[in-house]
Amino acid sequence: MGVDALIKKVLRDVGIKEERFSLQWASAAEAPLFVKLITDFTEDMKALGPIGEAEGLSKEEVQERIKKALDAVSSQKVRISFGNASKAVRKDGIWTAEHINGIVNTKMEKSLASLSK
Repeated sequence: MGVDALIKKVLRDVGIKEERFSLQWASAAEAPLFVKLITDFTEDMKALGPIGEAEGLSKEEVQERIKKALDAVSSQKVRISFGNASKAVRKDGIWTAEHINGIVNTKMEKSLASLSK
């Protein structure tokens, strides 16, 4: 769940709709669930259209923002902040999506501040 929160935060910060990313779990024994997850995600992407369209961005702007996001998550500062967020989640022992997302968003705010500039 923490990776999910990080990626969605990065996408939001660079101006790409976070709905373009989904991380869901389904075991090999859950074929109907897997099919539903893929079908729902495919429908959501069709509704959003090509990347950049729903965001009102040109192809060049999308490429620039994706590069900016990749550079950010590749930085040592961001990786250390994410590690600290993970430690905080383990320390709290609260495994709800809301709690994990809150910690990740709070801990990552400073290290990702350059994205929204």
